[in-house]
Amino acid sequence: MKHIVVLGAGLVGRVIAIDLAKKSQVTVADKDADRLADLNAYESITTVYTDLSFQNQIQPLIMDADIVVNALPGFMGYETLKTIIQTGKDVVDISFFPQDALELDELARQHNVTAIVDCGVAPGLGNLLLGHHAETMKIDSFVCYVGGLPIERTWPYEYKAPFSPVDVIEEYIRPARLVENCKLVERQALSEPELIDFGELGTLEAFNTDGLRSLVKTMNIPNMKEKTLRYPGHIELMRVLRETGFFSQNPVQVGKAEISPLDLTTKLLLPKWELKRGEKEFTIMKIIIKGKEQGKLKNIEYLLYDEYDVETETHSMARTTGYTCTAAVSLLIDGNYKEKGVLPPELLAKDKDAVSQMLNYLKERKIELQRKELEN
Repeated sequence: MKHIVVLGAGLVGRVIAIDLAKKSQVTVADKDADRLADLNAYESITTVYTDLSFQNQIQPLIMDADIVVNALPGFMGYETLKTIIQTGKDVVDISFFPQDALELDELARQHNVTAIVDCGVAPGLGNLLLGHHAETMKIDSFVCYVGGLPIERTWPYEYKAPFSPVDVIEEYIRPARLVENCKLVERQALSEPELIDFGELGTLEAFNTDGLRSLVKTMNIPNMKEKTLRYPGHIELMRVLRETGFFSQNPVQVGKAEISPLDLTTKLLLPKWELKRGEKEFTIMKIIIKGKEQGKLKNIEYLLYDEYDVETETHSMARTTGYTCTAAVSLLIDGNYKEKGVLPPELLAKDKDAVSQMLNYLKERKIELQRKELEN
């Protein structure tokens, strides 16, 4: 039986650990005792209470692991991934850190490590589909609309965060990179709003975020963009907070104290945005891929809709992100994928069998993509 170490027992890390424990021995590490206590009921899961922000805690923890999963917050992700690679362990990473993971590719090859990065729903599953079609199509454009939202719309934000607020806010302040007519361009986050009708689900608004990540380097496609989906009105609320300075990290003097506006904002938003156990939400993703295959124009559309699983009490964003991650871990467990280096899902997709295995893995967990080809 393989031994897998999961770093981080948050909303997604918890689901990853439970899923992997069905066939493997799992160790989960976190500094939140309550999160770990929740996992102690599982016979195949061992918990370790430790502060993973100290890198010297990680190497001894993973020394006996066959595979490591990095499910830590983004601000800790890059250095943690680097430590895992230097320890010589294969890893699947969903920390979604802002740095460029491909800069660690040479290091991973030197240590004979397979590091599958950005392996969630988006980035992740969308990259996998794009890479898969790029093997047979000359793709002209790729658009990904994606978001996770509560079913019950509660004033004032009508939003709940499956991740820490600071990671969500990062999407609203970091410039969005897009590819237009073969050129890499930047747009302000929250810009170029669109209203999109999703039928019975209603109308959602989409806006630019920096979601292409590795795709701007790995895929030679003339036009690419990713947009985040929220209930209408969210853009204006976030713009007001951003332009007022609530997302700034530069300390301001308040009386005798210096306060980081971002730290204060995060503290205030947490109780408003926190996705609590049992709170129902959904994940929605729409992908449009256009190009030519064997000389014929193709317009392929994928739609993913997933809701909170009442039976297993599992949030949708944790399911779609976590199970994409564990699908990749299953490739490594089975020994069916042996490529070395840092591999975002679009590069993993060069292996057709790996794509099939991952999609079947997701289907077994009731995560399915509806595909249709539209007339051009």
